[in-house]
Amino acid sequence: MNSIVPAPIASLPWRVIFILMALVGFGATVLYSAAGGHFEPWAGKHIVRFLLYLAMALIMSRMPLDFWKNITFPVYLILLLMLLAVELMGFVGGGSRRWIDLGIISLQPSELMKPAMVLAAAWFFDRLPPNRINGIDALWPLAALLILPSALVIIQPDFDAAIAYAFSLGVVGFMAGLPLIYFIGAGGTLAVIAPLVFFFGMKPYQQDRVLIFLNPENEPLGAGYHITQSKIAIGSGGIFGKGFGNGTQSHLDYLPEGHTDFVFATMAEEWGIIGGFFILGLYYLLMRWGLTVAMESKTRYGQLVAAGLTCTIFFYIMINLLMVVGLAPVAGIPLPFVSHGGSSMLTMMICVGIIMSIERHPGAKRGQFS
Repeated sequence: MNSIVPAPIASLPWRVIFILMALVGFGATVLYSAAGGHFEPWAGKHIVRFLLYLAMALIMSRMPLDFWKNITFPVYLILLLMLLAVELMGFVGGGSRRWIDLGIISLQPSELMKPAMVLAAAWFFDRLPPNRINGIDALWPLAALLILPSALVIIQPDFDAAIAYAFSLGVVGFMAGLPLIYFIGAGGTLAVIAPLVFFFGMKPYQQDRVLIFLNPENEPLGAGYHITQSKIAIGSGGIFGKGFGNGTQSHLDYLPEGHTDFVFATMAEEWGIIGGFFILGLYYLLMRWGLTVAMESKTRYGQLVAAGLTCTIFFYIMINLLMVVGLAPVAGIPLPFVSHGGSSMLTMMICVGIIMSIERHPGAKRGQFS
C-alpha cells in the first residue's frame, strides 16, 4: 500500500477528512435542493470554500505547537483591533454591524476571535503553576481576556459571540482544573445579572427572541414565525422525509434562512429523522476525534487547546440544533460544515487545522489537565 500511495498523501489525517467531506457533501446536497436544484448561489460556493479551507487546515497541521504558542497574543491583539475596526468602518448585515469588507471576502472578526480565545486561555494555564490554580491569579487574567472582546461584540450587537467566548474560556478553565465553586459562582452571578441585561442591555428585537423562545405560539406570524416554521418543516419530514427536492417549507419560502441558520430544518423536511441521525452521527465522530487528540496529547498546552477547540465546534452544533427545535432562542449561529457561510466555515476549519497540528505533534512530555 505504501508503495502505491505516496507518503505525503498516506500521512494525511484521512479519518477526519472523510468525516468533513461527508458533512460538507451532505450540506451541499441540502443547499442544492434549497436553491431549487441549482449549485448557485449556495452549494457551489459551499464546496469551493471547503476545499480552499481544507487546504489551509492541512497546511496548518504541519505547524508545530510552539508556532501556535508564539502567535497567540499577536493574533489576539490583531483581532481586537479588527473588532474595533468593525465599529469604525464595518458594514451592517442582518441588523448588526459585524463584517469588514476586504474586497475578496467579507470577514467577521468576532468569529475568528473564538479559536483565538481558546489559544490565549491555554497559553495562560500552560504557564500557571499548578499550586496557583485555586487563587485569584487564575481568574483575573481570564476576565481580562474575556471583557474587552465581549464588550466590542455586544456593541455590534452580537450576544451570541460573547456567550461563545465565555463558553470557550469556561471549558479551558474547567479542563485546567479551576475549582468547581468558581463555576457555581459564575452561574449564580449570571442568574442575577440576566434580568438586568434583558431589560436594559438588549434591543427590542433581542428581547422578542427570548420571549418568543418561551412561548412562540403567541406570535406565529410575527416574532415566532422562524421557530414555528422550523418545527413544521422538521415535523412534516417524519422518519424518511418527503424526498430529495420535495421540501415545501423551504421551496415555497415559508422557512426563513433555510440555507444558513435553519438549514437543519430544510434537511429534516426532505431527509427526515434518518437524515438527522446521519448528521448527528458524523458530528459524534468529529467530536470523538477531537477529544481523542486532546487525551493523547503529551503536553498540557496541547490537551487544553484540542479540548477547547473541540468544545467550540460543539457549541455551534448544540446551539443551532437547540434553536431549530425551539429549545433555545433564535441565534445567528450556523450549523458547522452544513450551513452556507464563509466566516463560520473559516472558523471551524481553523479549529480543525489546529487540532490536526496537535495530532501530528503530540509533544514529548505527558501533561495533565490539573
